[in-house]
Amino acid sequence: QVQLVESGGGLVRAGGSLRLSCVASGGTISRNNMAWFRQVPGEGRQFVAGINWNGTRTEYTDAVKGRCTIFRDNAKNTMYLQLSSLKPEDTAVYYCAADSVTLQFAVSVRLSYYDWWGQGIQVTVSQ
Repeated sequence: QVQLVESGGGLVRAGGSLRLSCVASGGTISRNNMAWFRQVPGEGRQFVAGINWNGTRTEYTDAVKGRCTIFRDNAKNTMYLQLSSLKPEDTAVYYCAADSVTLQFAVSVRLSYYDWWGQGIQVTVSQ
């Protein structure tokens, strides 16, 4: 069973930048699509960005386009989310996720598509 662990969250001022990491253990994720979701209290988990297994396809929610880059290093079994020009509305718990089905070209934005999840990490953007 693959386990995912996020790191890199914390408190940052509006306009600042942050890089989240998601390290997989217990198996390789080099052939699995992965994604970042985020959740604020009282709301459902929302798609932020996704990347296919070899990094040739990415998807972003409109709210982060132009401010966010998702990328991965399969040799390190790690996925990243670079966030810049952060806004208070980016405040949320960020989760990384992976699809257990391998070698998929298209990236899904659907929550149900992803089988493995990290525990989540808080990102707080202050004014």
